[in-house]
Amino acid sequence: MSFVPPFCPSNICPAHKKPEKRWFTREGYYQPKCRTVRVPRFRCNLCGRGFSRQTFRHDYRDHKPHTNAATYLHLVSGVGLRQTGRLVGLDVHSVQGKLRKMSRTCRRLHANLCVELRASEFLLDEEETYENSSIRTVTMPVVIERKTWFVVAATAGPIRRLAKAGTRRRRWQERDEKKRGRRPDTSRACVRKTLEDLRRRLPEGAKIQLHSDLKSSYATLARSVFGDAVMHLRTPGCAARTTANPLFPINTTLAMTRDNNGRLRRKSWLVSKKAERLVEQMQLFACYRNYVRTRFNSDAPGETPGRLLGLIERNLQAHEVLGWAQLWGRRSIHPTSAEGDRTHDMAAAG
Repeated sequence: MSFVPPFCPSNICPAHKKPEKRWFTREGYYQPKCRTVRVPRFRCNLCGRGFSRQTFRHDYRDHKPHTNAATYLHLVSGVGLRQTGRLVGLDVHSVQGKLRKMSRTCRRLHANLCVELRASEFLLDEEETYENSSIRTVTMPVVIERKTWFVVAATAGPIRRLAKAGTRRRRWQERDEKKRGRRPDTSRACVRKTLEDLRRRLPEGAKIQLHSDLKSSYATLARSVFGDAVMHLRTPGCAARTTANPLFPINTTLAMTRDNNGRLRRKSWLVSKKAERLVEQMQLFACYRNYVRTRFNSDAPGETPGRLLGLIERNLQAHEVLGWAQLWGRRSIHPTSAEGDRTHDMAAAG
């Protein structure tokens, strides 16, 4: 089956939102140097824009697109940027560029697939790491669904954690703040951002249970974001981390983030130099955890959190995550559509 463009890629063209019959004309093919197959070309009959099948792909204008899937799998398997470059045959700067582009696609894909969450129990916790130096601490709040361990939202931002007065570490921090200025503490803002992300994905009027530890700001923020629609259940963080602990799913998920993301390993040169890069890495991890990796080793193959929640009909492969571009929201081509003949809206309509 040959590729048929679903709409004109130009946002100002009438055929972008409501393409009618015969809105485009085929204009042959071109042979890219990095591929063995020809790429079809098209021209819009309404606005005159020329485009190709590649316009709708994630690897549009990529160099060495055949390395994308391997790069993605290495980056979500705890491998650092330089070692990933060695393994797939890329310069470290090329890996950095691919990481940023993959992050954008994964973020948009997650937004397009996770439009409405039919679930009622969620868990929240924060994980601490640092950027560039151990005295520049960073918080990373994560929200997951309790039964499937689906990663709903995650972000990261700087926090201020001062050592005991008079210690060598405290003097180091004071010298650093004198040079760079007082370090901001964005913990509350980051937690609020993840909770607001969760709220946007819930059906109108949904009531939820939110599990967390005893941190006082969680109760205030949960009530501020959800109002009376939330029942906030708290468990001491010092409780035994067994399967009987209500926080076991989020504790294990945070442990998995350290295993799958080299940037989160303590006392390692893989640590992020900027918190923004950690956020990009977490976009890759969320798509991998939700749509690629089976939830538990004991589950049947392909039983990903996203499939268990009914957000997608099957698990994705790495090349499908990085297949079609997700620039156009729910009108973007669905990742399981091999020929590009099905958008997210069409998949939801059955």
